[in-house]
Amino acid sequence: MRQRRITQKEVALHAGVAQATVSLVLNGGRDKVAVETAERIEAAISELGYQPNRFAQALRTQRTYVIACIVPDLANPFYPSLVVAVQKVAREVGYEVVTIDTEGSATNEKQVLLAAQHGRYDGIVGVFFNLTAEDMAPLGKAGVPVVRIEVSRKAGGPLPIDDLYIDNRAAARAVTRYLLDMGHRRIAMIAAPGGPQGVRLAGYLDAMTAAGAAPDVLEARNFTLEAGRDATDAMLGAHSRPTAIVAANDLVAIGVIQSLTAHGLGVPDDVSVVGFDDIMASALVTPALTTVAQFQDKLGARAAEVLLDRLADSSTGPGRAEEMPFEIIVRDSVAAPSAAAERAPNRGG
Repeated sequence: MRQRRITQKEVALHAGVAQATVSLVLNGGRDKVAVETAERIEAAISELGYQPNRFAQALRTQRTYVIACIVPDLANPFYPSLVVAVQKVAREVGYEVVTIDTEGSATNEKQVLLAAQHGRYDGIVGVFFNLTAEDMAPLGKAGVPVVRIEVSRKAGGPLPIDDLYIDNRAAARAVTRYLLDMGHRRIAMIAAPGGPQGVRLAGYLDAMTAAGAAPDVLEARNFTLEAGRDATDAMLGAHSRPTAIVAANDLVAIGVIQSLTAHGLGVPDDVSVVGFDDIMASALVTPALTTVAQFQDKLGARAAEVLLDRLADSSTGPGRAEEMPFEIIVRDSVAAPSAAAERAPNRGG
């Protein structure tokens, strides 16, 4: 026998509040009522087993109570904790999250925008590798807010598109300067096409130029462990060996360590290695990886909060930009260059 659906009116009676107050809390207005009142309503919802009728809500409010969270590569360990943080914040105020892996493709990013224009999502949060604010302008006219997670400094703009950013150029400059301050001069960077690499490369070049050190840039085919290993294999076969390597991200850095180890080189005794992102594996590899943390859980949570604020107020005001922190996490993969390592032309291969 089908179980009877509990109504908002019953929740209100159980909590001792008006039905309008229950509706306000369910529709993202928890901060507009007293904490004690909100807690009574939430307790009543839990005790009665109330489930909102999303279809009825959508008809009444012209909202789906669904937001899209887009990332370029769910297989990259950087993104799952970001997505989980978005989901946690959104669900607390009654929104569901659809996670979409765009594979870094402009076509896939455009499909998400088109679906939002057609009413499938109330808002979009995430990482765009290809589309610009101009591409997203139709969403503003349709009342669909967007929060972009960016890799470089932003300043906001006239459209209702908010940006959270980490200054990756400053982060790359800081971690390269950290190696320079330890005495390294032969510092290579293994880059990869797309994503944050342009600004990270610029930061590396800033630091090397300021120190009067010659840059040495090698390109991996992508941001994977295998690509880092292959790029290092090629470098050891054709280059004079650096004393330190800045890798495009942590996966590439782990591949670098694997290659160096396979060639009989010690990390950090012969070559120091740093990565980017502080994924979970970076603390588990041997040696533990020095890296740049970007706190993706905090990034995802804040992005969701900004989007939900827009949805709660139906705001179409100009976009805002907010800088998020980074931090160099020092572990065991970095040491001052030894005299032998400074002299060695290439002991790999």
